[in-house]
Amino acid sequence: MGRGSLRIYLGAAPGVGKTVAMLDEAHRRLDRGTDVVVGYVETHGRPHTAALLDGLEVLRRRQVTYRGTTLTELDVDAVLARRPHVVLVDELAHTNVPEATGLGDGLGDGLGDGLGDGLSDGLSDGLGDGLGDGLGAGEEGEVHPVGRHEKRWQDVEQILEAGIDVISTVNIQHLESLNDVVESITGIRQHETVPDEVVRRADQVQVVDMSPEALRRRMAHGNIYGPDQVDAALANYFRVGNLSALREIALLWLADRVDEALERYRADQGISDQWPARERIVVALTGGAGSETLLRRGARIATRAAGGDLIACHVQSAEGLASTDPAALARLRRLAGDLGAEFQNVSGPDVAEAILDHARGVNATQIVVGVSRRSRWQQILRPSIASEVADRSGDIDVHLVPHEGSKVGRRSARAAGLPRRRVLGGLLLAVVALVAMTAALVATRGGHTLSLDLLLYLALTVACALVGGIWPALFCAVVGSLVVNWFFTEPRGTLTISDAPNALALAVFVLVAMAVSSVVNVAARRTEQAISAERESAALAAMSRDLLAEPRPLPALLEHARDDLGMRSAVLTESGEDRPSTVVASTDPLLPAGSTVPAATTWALDVTVDDGVHLLLDGPPVAAEDQRVVGAYAAHAAILHGREQLVRAAREAAGLARDNAARTTLLAAVSHDLRTPLSSIKAGVSTLRQSGLDLTPEDEAELLESIEESADRLDALIGNLLDLSRLETGAVRPHHHSVDVLDAVVSTVRTTSEPDRVEVDLEADLPLVRADLGLLDRVLANVVENALRHSGDAEVRLTAGRIADTVQLRVIDRGPGVGDADKERIFAAFQRAGDAPQGDGLGLGLAVARGLMNVMGGSLVAEDTPGGGLTMLIELPLAPAPQAAQEEET
Repeated sequence: MGRGSLRIYLGAAPGVGKTVAMLDEAHRRLDRGTDVVVGYVETHGRPHTAALLDGLEVLRRRQVTYRGTTLTELDVDAVLARRPHVVLVDELAHTNVPEATGLGDGLGDGLGDGLGDGLSDGLSDGLGDGLGDGLGAGEEGEVHPVGRHEKRWQDVEQILEAGIDVISTVNIQHLESLNDVVESITGIRQHETVPDEVVRRADQVQVVDMSPEALRRRMAHGNIYGPDQVDAALANYFRVGNLSALREIALLWLADRVDEALERYRADQGISDQWPARERIVVALTGGAGSETLLRRGARIATRAAGGDLIACHVQSAEGLASTDPAALARLRRLAGDLGAEFQNVSGPDVAEAILDHARGVNATQIVVGVSRRSRWQQILRPSIASEVADRSGDIDVHLVPHEGSKVGRRSARAAGLPRRRVLGGLLLAVVALVAMTAALVATRGGHTLSLDLLLYLALTVACALVGGIWPALFCAVVGSLVVNWFFTEPRGTLTISDAPNALALAVFVLVAMAVSSVVNVAARRTEQAISAERESAALAAMSRDLLAEPRPLPALLEHARDDLGMRSAVLTESGEDRPSTVVASTDPLLPAGSTVPAATTWALDVTVDDGVHLLLDGPPVAAEDQRVVGAYAAHAAILHGREQLVRAAREAAGLARDNAARTTLLAAVSHDLRTPLSSIKAGVSTLRQSGLDLTPEDEAELLESIEESADRLDALIGNLLDLSRLETGAVRPHHHSVDVLDAVVSTVRTTSEPDRVEVDLEADLPLVRADLGLLDRVLANVVENALRHSGDAEVRLTAGRIADTVQLRVIDRGPGVGDADKERIFAAFQRAGDAPQGDGLGLGLAVARGLMNVMGGSLVAEDTPGGGLTMLIELPLAPAPQAAQEEET
């Protein structure tokens, strides 16, 4: 038996006719012979809706009584027992009516949809929230759902799991993700919501819609609300602007779901062609200058198309060695999030093809790419990425957007060259070597040929390229050609060349020298970049490796940054609008974490890590080639700082959750376990005080005994609560003495509820133990009472013996025992064996016993009893020798 299918009629607004559409579908299926029943349909008193129920089988509803008021809910058991093929369940977002001592907010929420796509949906604040809040303002009390689930959509899930098809309805304003949006439009908060995922998982979703004017006419004719509510509804919730906005939200939400289905279909069918069902804009980003401009331009383009999607696509550089500054990439991610864009990474050997493949993969209709930074002659030799994307885009529109990064032209090419000192060194080498070589060749004139002269000057040109890059090499090539022409080409002493082959040789020499210089220059720059990238990668890899083993990674990161960049100190600070700059982590002993940074302090570098968070470096100026390393450290600092904030928030949330769970459990336990003995005491005292009641002495004695037992039980419960509270606050301070185990055991057994059922079997001549006699007595009492409670009528055996430097006491019962998985859980507060609700304790006895043992330096663990049952093992250290004890007390 598979899961049933779910069909949902999604109403754009109350009153558009989603319930009518559901009932029409039911009649259509019934005419085809399908077994259709009505599980729950709310007619809202509308005659036309009620008339459509005729001819349909309507299942009984579950009735719930609230202080004399009878309400009805979907009866899941009746649906499962009837097992139709299709069941109609109206109002998917409805909250099932709770059973409570007071109406509380649960009734206001639970009735919100049940009384009409709510007055809370359709009317003004006074009428709209008046019902929900008015009922919610009742007497507070504990709320417990009567049915299996709190929400009706959970009932529907159970029916679907049983293999029954469901047809349901819901209004767009009840979707969880749209709650705030609807409130901002209508001014009314929807208390009843359904998770979006529930509706998205539906097999079919159909929007029931009509124009605002038609819906207002339907309202005016009294087809939605009664005549006394029409004017208020038209003037408030059912304004034309509200209805138009809700209608657009419904259509856009459904469009998203249709788009998901379309993507799944294209993937399943292997379709790679573009199906431009909606506008989807891909912005190609390199992370360099102008990326933010491109992203903002793409966002403006996306907003022009209603429902357009924006995808920020980060592209790795085609050169491979130069990667994006991590800090800049983090800023782009934040900006993409602020603009509502999806941020994705793309890489590949051919960047243009990677962009196009990604755009086709997401079914994009437009691509936004920046204008190339290259000059025209560079684009002739090698086309730009932007032009390649435009040429290969096919049916995808491409926007070439100019930006600040595209205006650098020659300046960026110059900036990308070798350091100035190397260029000057290359020029100096060219001048000196040219003079020396020319003098040597002139002195040995006649001993060499023109071809050898050209090769020597070519070798010198290559050497200048290796040292200083392209400009010294070009200088050497041009000057070298002139020198060869003047000194070694006929006619000598002039720049005239009489022999054509010599002229060709000089021309080839200049071209080869320029080509070789260009190649050598590029290789030299790539070598510099590779060395820089290797240094950066090694630093980041070492930092990441070391940070994995650091318990405090943020200070360790700052130490890495300080040592790697040659700084005196590194400090991470955080500031706000109403508070000064405070140190988060630091390597400076004069600025510890939590201190305030003096305003007059100057820093070599101040890097913005995040909003209000700065990385401050004190030391020499940072070299240009180290700026990317600084950015990487800043990005890592942002991640670690954010993670620490999340960890702190998670710890606080976990602590609050634990406290809330303990408080809830305590209140639930107290409501029963403390009330039971109080009720017995009150009943006994009330009976004894009745003047007209003739009680025999035996009856009075029995009542007094019951009162005394209940008071003892209440005293024990309160004592355990106080002990647990003292243990949790660390207020228990044991007073250790040398204690005789036999005396402690005998004293405890005498005070138990059934001493005759306790068998004591202790080894002779047991040594003294180091313990607090009062706390040990409490531990033994709790453990023995727990064993008696779970042993039925069987005896409990208590043994003791010495093991090495400890004395072990064993409380052995023959009860049902505890599984291995629960042996630790039984020592948690408010836990009972099997977590059963019956019993007369709060489940604190063992928790208090273990806490007291830990305070005394002993231990308490649970073990299986051979043959069945549970053994509690109490282990205590031996008391020190008298002289050692005296020295310890001294």
